[in-house]
Formats: sequence, C-alpha cells, structure tokens
Amino acid sequence: MTDGTIITLLSVGVTLLFMLGVPVFLVIGYWVVGMSFMLQLPLDNIGAALGDVFTDGFALLAMPLFILTGDLINRSGIARRLSDFAYACLGWIRGGLAMAALGACGLFAAISGSNSATTATIGSMLHPEMVKGGYDPRFSAATAAAGGTVGIIIPPSIIFIVYGFLLNLPISDLFVAGIIPGTMMVGGMMLAAFIISWRNGWGYLIGLSPMRVLKTAIGAWLGFFAIGLVLWGIYTGKFSPTEAAGVTVGFCVIVGFLSLPLHKLLSGGEEREVNDKSITEMLVVQGFGPLELPSITMRSAQITGILAPLIAVSVVMQQILSVLGAQQIIGGFVTSMGGYYAVLFTSMAIVFVAGMVLESLPVTIILAPILAPIAHSVGVEPVQFAVIFLVGASIGFITPPYGLNLYVASGVTGVPYFRLLRYTVPYLFALISVWLIVALVPALSTALLPT
Repeated sequence: MTDGTIITLLSVGVTLLFMLGVPVFLVIGYWVVGMSFMLQLPLDNIGAALGDVFTDGFALLAMPLFILTGDLINRSGIARRLSDFAYACLGWIRGGLAMAALGACGLFAAISGSNSATTATIGSMLHPEMVKGGYDPRFSAATAAAGGTVGIIIPPSIIFIVYGFLLNLPISDLFVAGIIPGTMMVGGMMLAAFIISWRNGWGYLIGLSPMRVLKTAIGAWLGFFAIGLVLWGIYTGKFSPTEAAGVTVGFCVIVGFLSLPLHKLLSGGEEREVNDKSITEMLVVQGFGPLELPSITMRSAQITGILAPLIAVSVVMQQILSVLGAQQIIGGFVTSMGGYYAVLFTSMAIVFVAGMVLESLPVTIILAPILAPIAHSVGVEPVQFAVIFLVGASIGFITPPYGLNLYVASGVTGVPYFRLLRYTVPYLFALISVWLIVALVPALSTALLPT
C-alpha cells in the first residue's frame, strides 16, 4: 500500500469520526498519531511539541484568564447591566431588542474575548425576553449565534492572541486593529435584524426615555470601566495582553466580592426592574461570594481544558503538514492566482471553506502560517491580513455544517440546530459584506494603530 493511499484512508477515517460527532481534539489527535507512525516520526516529538506550546508561549496564558473574565462578569451581573443599557438605547426602534442583543454581544466581547461565551451568555439572558417580545424563537436564537461572532474580533480576543503567537505579531496591534471591523460587524448585523423585524412586525416597542438610558448607563459603569481598562492598558503599553487579562480578572473578583454585601444591603438581595431601582442601587451589581469562586473557576477551567489541547495538537498537525509539503502545495496554488487581489480573495475563499468544517483555532493554526507570508509577499500588510483572516474565520461560527455558535445557541435556547439555519442567512450576508469592505479598505484595520 502506497503512502498516498495510507494518507487518504487515514484522512477519510478521521473525517468520518468528525461527522459522527467525535470531538475535534480527538479527531486531529488520531490523525497526528497515525501520520507520525506513517512518517516514522518519534512519538515523543508529539509530547515535546505539546509541552513547548505552553511553556514557550507566554501570550497564551491570556487565554484562560480572558475565559475566566467572561464567566466572572456574567456571574457578577455586569453582563446583564450591559444588555439593559443596550436595550434602553435601542428598544424604541422596530427590532430594538434584537439589535440590543447584538449590541450586548459587542459589549460582552469587549471584555471576554470568546465567541462561545458571548453566544451562551447573551443567548441565555435575552432569548426568553425576545420570545416574550413577539420574536420568532428561531430568529432570536440565530441572533445570539450571529452576535457571538464578534467575540473573537472585538478586543480582547483569544484567537488574536493565538494568531499573534504563531506569526510573531504584536498582540496589542492586533487588538487595536480589530476595533473598527468588529464594530462594523455589529452594525451590519443590526441593520439585518432591523430589516427582518420590520418586515415581520416583530418586537414590542418601548419609549425612548433619557432617564432610563441614563440609569442603565450608570448601572453598566463597571462594564464600561473594565472595557476601558483593558483597551487603555494595552493601547498605551502599560501592560501586555497577558497582564491585561490578569488585571481584568483581579478587577472582576474584587467587584464581585464587594458588590454582594452592598447589593443585599441596598436591595435586600432581589433583582428588580430598572424603573424600580434608585440611582444608588444601579451603581451596585449582584456580585458573588468567595464560596462561589471555585465553581466559576472550574467552569472556566473546563472550557480551557477543551481549547488548550486543541491548540497543542493543531500545532503538531501544522508541523506534519509542513513535512508533507502542504505549505508548498497550497502556497503554490495561491501564488499562481496572480497579483494582490487574486491572492487576497483566494486566501479568503480558502479560509471561508475551512471555517465551514473546522473551528477557528485549527483553521488559524493550520492555515495562517501558510497564507500570511504569501499575502505579505504581494503587499498585504500583516496586521490587516490578520484581521481579514480572522473575520473570515469568525463567519464560520454560523456557517453549516460545523457552525459552533449554532450548536451553542441551540443548547442554551432549546431551538433545534437545523431550525436556526434559515434565520442565519441574512446575518451571513451582512457579515460577508462587512468582510469584503474590510478586505478592500486597509485603513479600517490600520487607522487606529500607533504610529
């Protein structure tokens, strides 16, 4: 049996495992081990590579810290306050609650850096409210799934950390470069939500009350402060992204511990409607106690335990693909396309197709080291290509057959996966339109970078 036949059979086998629902980490791991045997590579190379990823990658320490940040702001009640503020600002427009959910996703993403955490948190909070407000349950679940895509674009971003680690780019520059494209993604999806809601007559309107906007803004001040703290520290160089993640975790823990007794004192431990609260009550969030911290940390550790091994085996997979010459094959194909725009759009097409069947981490780890140098060789600025690449990878979160956010939204809302697909189409059109604009206008990615 030839080597080519063995590679084909092994690849087909792990593809079938993936289609049967085997976790991506195990699918890639089986392929890596099988290819190591075939290429007669020592298996201790796998163990060494797994260890090197986390002992040599200081930047990757930010990943579990930002995941923990997302869980802390959710449990403390800061996420609820951010969504209340978004609804107060947009609830008077047709489709305002759907737009508020998308706005809340953007605000939550600016603290957590995770797509799945954004979808799960905002979906679990606002899906019941949207259904009560007259929205189709399928549309409200699809809205949460689509909103989660900005979780890896608006800084801080876990995937930007991985990309910067792989390509040796300043992570702080990548964070800043994602601000405008991430905001545009939210705006594009809001427009899609407005058009769909207006055509179907969905949503109950609330009056635009400056007092309600002011009270909810005051109530969300801790969230705004956390966002500002992260962006200020990274943008000014006061601390690295990893240090920013640690500072944010410390801030959230202190806020949670101090808020719990104050919340009980001011409101008797009950969470009331915004209109029923005083300004003093709005200043304090629900908080959590020291005894709750272990369970919050454990939940974050479980998510990290899924992502960290996936990063490690994907790095080994990328090394094996290099041995097989995949980099030269893909690179030769992309380079043969011609000039700047041909290479750029071919790379985007590859990322889009890969995102349909793989999670963003393996897509980034496998393809970014191959495509980024080629794009740079035809004049695409490295930071701009990073944004283009990861916006494309984020669209894969709501693109079948994989569509991780669709599975997350289905899980937290109870709406079956296949029933979501119809209402993801308008959001896909909106996101792809923004993606093309970001690709064609480099200044959108580089305008805020320090000179």
